[in-house]
Amino acid sequence: MRECEIDISTMKLELDIMEIPRSCVVVICDGKAKLRELPPHGEYKIVTHQGKVKRMRREEGEDF
Repeated sequence: MRECEIDISTMKLELDIMEIPRSCVVVICDGKAKLRELPPHGEYKIVTHQGKVKRMRREEGEDF
C-alpha cells in the first residue's frame, strides 16, 4: 500500500499513470489517499464504519 499526497492548498490529488500499477485502486477518506495494487486473482475488500474507511483487506487466490 502506498500513501498518495493530496495538495493541501488546492485539495487535488495528482497521479502519474505511468508510475502506478496497471491495475490498482485509490481510496480517499478524511483527506488521506492510499493506492494499492490489485491482486491478479482474488478479492479486495474495503471495510467502512460510520462512513469512514476502517480497513482494506486483500484476499488472494488462483485459478484451479
